[in-house]
Amino acid sequence: MAGNGTGGPVRAALRWLLALFYLVAGVFHLVRPVPFVTVTPGWVPMPLEVVLATGVAELAGAIALVQPWSLPLRRAAGIGLALYAVCVFPANINHMMMDMARSLPDLGWAYHVPRMFAQPLLVWLALWVGSVIEWPFSRRSS
Repeated sequence: MAGNGTGGPVRAALRWLLALFYLVAGVFHLVRPVPFVTVTPGWVPMPLEVVLATGVAELAGAIALVQPWSLPLRRAAGIGLALYAVCVFPANINHMMMDMARSLPDLGWAYHVPRMFAQPLLVWLALWVGSVIEWPFSRRSS
């Protein structure tokens, strides 16, 4: 169940940190799209346009997540960024497979394995800082 949107200073700090993360990522998707296009799975149509659209989505989500006027908009941003993290997971897998197929991987397992585990955490974090969910911090009723 969703909370009232406050959540205290920890939630607020993590909301700003996640927004900063998505803001930086969004800018990179727009100004340097080629690295993102190269890891986009082949089944994705119009990869450049998709990468540019994801940059816009990241920027919009980041701004909506930290705006102070509308809790419903903040919640929508949390849901949108969580869905975004789910949707880009195939590109993360593709990136790992491409990198690890090289005789000398650029990033290696030390980068890719934590990134794979971080993706579900990003989904949860977007929902929590967006005040969509309280889990696991909600009080249990008796």
